[in-house]
Amino acid sequence: MEWIDGALYPELDQPPVQLVTVDECADFIARMCAAWDFGIYPYPETILEVRKSEWREAVDRCRLLTSHTYHLLRRWHGLEPLPYLGFVPAFVRDDPYLSRV
Repeated sequence: MEWIDGALYPELDQPPVQLVTVDECADFIARMCAAWDFGIYPYPETILEVRKSEWREAVDRCRLLTSHTYHLLRRWHGLEPLPYLGFVPAFVRDDPYLSRV
């Protein structure tokens, strides 16, 4: 099975069969993270692929700071944590245990 999910490229008649440049990889990371954040899980092969060290630069370049999945990828690659800019509901914003979730 191929690891690139064509559903992540709805605007293309033919999704890419390979990603060559760092920019193409960063674009794929953004698409994958956005889908995953909404419960559309990547193929297991995709997860294995993007965890490879060759993806580290693309993950760092992506900077999808509103995605909790993106922050997980940063952790997997040993990258410096960046601020999460996603939505924190008001009813938990001041919860003293939020940092432990």
